Parts: sequence; C-alpha cells; structure tokens
Amino acid sequence: MTDKIRIIDALGEPKLLLPALVNEALAANDRAKYFFTLLQMGQARADDPLHSAPDLAVERLTAGIEDDELDSVVAQCSRAEAGNYRLSHAASITSRLRGELATMLEPLRTASDAAVPEFAARIDALQDAPWHIDDDLISGAQIEHLVSGNRQRGDSAHLLVMDLHKALNGLQSRIASEDVDGAAAYEVQPTDRALIAAFMRGIESTRALKFDHPGLGTTATRAGARLVLQNDIGTTDAHVLVVHVEGLTVSVTYTDVHIQRLMFFQSLFEHWAVHWEDTLSRTDRAMQDGVYHLCIGRFTATGEAGLSDYLAFLGSRLVFLIDWNRARKRLRQLLPKKDAINLLKWAADENLGHMAWLRAGGEQLVFDALSFAAKAPPAFGARLYDVLEPRKAVGFMRFVVHACCKGMLERRSHELYRDEIRAELVSYFRSAQQQLLDIAAEHAALAIEIASGVRDCLLDPLAPDAAQRIESNAQHAREWEHRADELVNQARGLNQQAERAVFYRSLIEVADDVADELEEAAFHLTLLPRDDGADGALTATLYSLASLSVSGAQEYLKALETARSVRRGGPRDDAQDFLESIHRIMAAERQSDDAQREVKRALVAHALDTRTLYAFAECARNLEAAADALMHAGLQLRDYVLANMASE
Repeated sequence: MTDKIRIIDALGEPKLLLPALVNEALAANDRAKYFFTLLQMGQARADDPLHSAPDLAVERLTAGIEDDELDSVVAQCSRAEAGNYRLSHAASITSRLRGELATMLEPLRTASDAAVPEFAARIDALQDAPWHIDDDLISGAQIEHLVSGNRQRGDSAHLLVMDLHKALNGLQSRIASEDVDGAAAYEVQPTDRALIAAFMRGIESTRALKFDHPGLGTTATRAGARLVLQNDIGTTDAHVLVVHVEGLTVSVTYTDVHIQRLMFFQSLFEHWAVHWEDTLSRTDRAMQDGVYHLCIGRFTATGEAGLSDYLAFLGSRLVFLIDWNRARKRLRQLLPKKDAINLLKWAADENLGHMAWLRAGGEQLVFDALSFAAKAPPAFGARLYDVLEPRKAVGFMRFVVHACCKGMLERRSHELYRDEIRAELVSYFRSAQQQLLDIAAEHAALAIEIASGVRDCLLDPLAPDAAQRIESNAQHAREWEHRADELVNQARGLNQQAERAVFYRSLIEVADDVADELEEAAFHLTLLPRDDGADGALTATLYSLASLSVSGAQEYLKALETARSVRRGGPRDDAQDFLESIHRIMAAERQSDDAQREVKRALVAHALDTRTLYAFAECARNLEAAADALMHAGLQLRDYVLANMASE
C-alpha cells in the first residue's frame, strides 16, 4: 500500500480511497501478467534448451518492477527430476503473485462489490495447490495451476487475474469522476484532457463500424507521471489494450489470445514509426490453454500535434479488432489464408471493417450470390477461389465488404445490397465467359493458320523450294499446335463454374482436335516424295480438301465472334449470321467427305509406292477428321446458343 493510500485510509474517506486502490489494482494486474510470462517462458526454455531465451527486461519495466535479477530467470531455468523445474526466485515469484491477487481484490472489497465473496472463495481454493514452493523447485503441475487459461481444466491464478481485471474495469467506470468525450476519467490533470479527447476522437470516428456489438469502453486516469488509457475492445478474456502517455512518448501494451490478430494489429501501424518489442510467442501447448500473447509498441511524437494525431489514429483502429478472428475463420471458407488476412487489412485501411459483412450473413451471403450467378448451388466444399481466379475472387470480396458496410451505414434494405452483390458477381462471371470466348477465338485462329499452311504447300508441290516450304510449314504447324494446347490449359485454369463457362471450356477442348488433326496433316506432307509425276494429279485433289479445312475453320471463328452478341430480343442479323456460319461449317464437312473420296480414287488410279500411298492417305484422313471435329464443335455451339436464347 502506498503512502497516499494509507493517508486516505486514515482519513476514513473510502470514496477518496477507492480510485487510488483501483490504480494500484490495475498496476498489480500488469505485474501479475509479467510473472505469468516469466513462469511460462522459463518452463518453455527448460523444455527446449536450444530455444533462445527472450529478454523480458522491457516487459518487467513496463509492469513497474525494478528487480533486474528477474531478467536471468528464463535463461537459467532447467528441468529437474519427477516433473519439476529448477527456476530461480520461484518461491518469491509465487509469493508476489499471491500479493498481486490480494491487491486486485482490495478495491472490489472496499466498494462492497457483489462478486467479492466468489473471488475470495476462488483465492482460498487455490491456497494449497500452486503456492507451496520448495526454494527454487517448482513442479509442472504448479505452473499449470498458475498460468493456465483453459477454464475446462479448472481454475487458475491466471483466470482469477483476468476475471478480477474485468471486474476492476467495471468498477473503474462506475467511480469515474468525469466524462471526457465518452471516456470515464478520474484523477486526470487539465493537460490530460486534450490527449484523452484525441484518443476518443479516433474511437468515435470508427465506432459506428461495430454496429450493435458491445465494446470500446474507455477509462482514463493518471498514474504518477503517466496518463493511462485503457480500452476493453470487445468482451473477450485477455483481449486488452493499455496505453501509457508520458511526455511525447506513447507505449501501447496489447494482449490477445490470437497471435494472428496481434500481428494484424501491428500491421495497422505500418505507416507510423512504432517500435514493437519482440512478441512473447508461446508454445503450441500454451496456445491451446488459451494463454495470451503480449506485445509492446512505442511511438515518440515530434510535437503535441503529432502526439494527438497518433492517439487519434490508435483509437480509430480498435474497432477492427472486434470479432476479427470470427471474420478470419469465415473468410477462410471463401479465400486462401493469406488473402483472407489481406482482405481484413484492406477493410481496416479503407475504414470499412468486417462487422457489416458478418452481420449481413458472412459467407452465406456470398454462397447465395454464387448460386444465383452460376444458376446452380456451389459444389459442397467449394470456395470462392474455386469458382473465380484468385485475383478476381479478392476483388469481388472487396466489393462485398464495401457494399455491406455502405448498405448498413446508410440503412439500406438488405435485399438491395444483396442484389448489388449478385449483380456484381454476374459481371465477374460474364467477364470470365468473355475471356473464355477470347481463348476460343484465338484457338480457332490458330487452326486457320495451320490449315492455310497445309493448303498453300499443296498449291505448287513441284516448285524447286517445295520441300523446304513443306518442312518449314510443318515446324510452324507444330509451334501453333503447342500454342493451341497452352490455350486449352489456360481455359482449364479459369476456375469458373458457371454453366456458360463450363460449356465454353468444354468447347475449346473439343475444338482442340481440329488443331491436332491439321498439325498431323502438315507432318504427313513432309513424307511425300518430290520426284513422282503423280504428285501433281494427287495434290490437286488434296488441295481441294485442304481448302475446305481453311473455309470451315474461318466459318467457325466467325460463329464464335457472332455468338458474343446473339441473344433473345437482340438484332436479328446477328442470329442470322451465326446460323449461316454453322450451316457453312456443315456444308464444308459434307464436301470434305466427297473430296476425301476423290483422293482415294486418285490413289487407286495411280501405281504408287507404299511411302507415297501412306503419306497421301494419312494427310487426307487428317484433313477430313479436322472437318468432322469442326462440325461437332459448330453443332455444339449452335445448340447451346439457341438453348440460351430460348431460356432468356
């Protein structure tokens, strides 16, 4: 008990005593958390001696503990027999912890708080288990009774500290002597009020983004030379923010049960010169027990204006911590882990947050839009990035977060921004479908190039450079066919699951047979002899067949381009042009059958060696097969386009 408290107590004025007791209790809370950290990090170090020992000097000084001998406790801790640990000052640490609990209970007792009997009973129940320490020897079970944060495993000193801290926050609000822009303040100096107001200005600037979720209650007081601000953020245990302002320096002590949220919090200050001490990482076992993680960040302003700006910014960021982990988990049903966290960071930077999206239905809102846009429920377990490519999935989710936030802040109907989200996703689907149509058109253009090369090589087969041209064309045809395969793979890589996207991806795969057959025809031309007089008569029939392949491929490309604008109620000329192209593809296929028969007759009419017979026959077969594949692709395209016109 400080001298000030003793004097106030002697005066018999408990109302004057209570604020000082609360200040002492809150300081005891900081010291208790430091001791928990000391015990837990010592145990972790002993269990894994190769792990580097953290330097907790900063945490010790921040907690107001002057005893620098404690800085060596973690590094010197070692395992002993029978599940024990040899930890220097163990008896002193546990004794001091008992004192901190008593200090934290005292203001509640003075205020006749209804929870005092329960807290006192819990302290009494812990008397035997963790406190009896044999010099520097402490058991793992005793450490568990002290530091465990898992309520399912029973009570602990750590749980007591957390619950006492929450009760103290409530008491602090009740005894506040004044309200400074929404902060419950007591025993503050006149110069403190401008700093408190700056912090509250930041909180109020984004408070609406929590909607009706509880949290963001702020208390302010003075402890010696420091202004102390505390915010409850939400309602989660061990999720606390304490701000110390001394001169132009602001120290933020932030504790959280989720290491990901702690790292997210630090990332919000990337444009401020905040120096973060090493985060006290915990073992997996400790994290499962619910033990909090702690970080301390220091910022020194260059002047009063900069100090106020920083406090305002700090206050404005707290709303984005509320229900952050729930939002992260629900986003993981839609996006990869990294993209989910980046989206939350973007939402905070844009002053949108995630609470509106959660309140609007979260992932179910997106699944509803997917069902609408794809005209079918998404496959079980499917995520947004299974349907849209990652970049577009993130872009769409940014739109969703913005639409939900804007809709709720402006009190628009849920149906309105739900429909906006549906319409946006439809535009993404159409964009992807247009991309698939672009791929299909480029693929068809490659087929035209290959067919044209085969036809041109047959135009003058007895020219001096004919052999060179045929070899060169075969090489180009092979390169174009490889490019066509790449386009097929590109189409498969677009994770669009809408009905139209699935169709066009399948159409490209079917049309790939055209490119394959035409490339084979170009290859078989290289096998033809150059000194046979029959070549001229035979190549004339083969030239006719190759010309039909070119015209068929050209009509297929025209049909694809026209299909972009064919729709119910659209220009009649578009539909007419589309159907005429399909008709010409079918006519080219029938003519190709006749042309192939002419090639066969020519082969039989001439006495040919086996090599010539094989090369001509295979080339003709490839060209006719390409015409068949073009017809199948054209008919599939016709049936699909007409069916869509009927259903619109």
